[in-house]
Amino acid sequence: MRILLAITGASGSIYGLRLLEELLKGGHRVTLVASASGREVCRFETGVELSDGDGLKQCWGLPDADLTLRGVNDLWAPEASGSAAPEAMVIAPCSMGTVGRIAAGISGSLIERAADVMLKERRPLVLLPRETPLSSIHLENLLKLSQAGARIVPAMPAFYQRPESMDELVDFVVGKLLDQLGIEHSLFRPWGS
Repeated sequence: MRILLAITGASGSIYGLRLLEELLKGGHRVTLVASASGREVCRFETGVELSDGDGLKQCWGLPDADLTLRGVNDLWAPEASGSAAPEAMVIAPCSMGTVGRIAAGISGSLIERAADVMLKERRPLVLLPRETPLSSIHLENLLKLSQAGARIVPAMPAFYQRPESMDELVDFVVGKLLDQLGIEHSLFRPWGS
């Protein structure tokens, strides 16, 4: 599957990194784009440099993984066009600024333009909003995007699987993202299993 993964400046870049790892391990073709604040927050929270594709692949022992990096301002990228759109797009984490701009139809960056393309082409657009508390404006924008076809997966881990580590909490949320993409995983035990 060809997937565009975007990481924006909301806290929680670990979700995007963990999703990237799972997608690459699964043999998917991933294009990664990060906003400037997404790169900064990821570096601060995890120490990981999102501008080093080879370093990312090496960190997981996947030197041959199919990973392409794109600049956030590269509106000439194939992902900015409906004729070359990826099969799915995930924004994890998704800042409320990004949510607002996508909901308003503003396409000032590759992230916003690609999200717009996914909506107009009726392809899966999965958003992992990471903000709390949510204002009425945030909720209205998320509702607007949901009504336009986006799938909203808040970063809300469940506790029925009795997690024993932070990794298990992250894996639960990442598993929910994979569920929305129709990708099988074993990151958490389904309810009742």
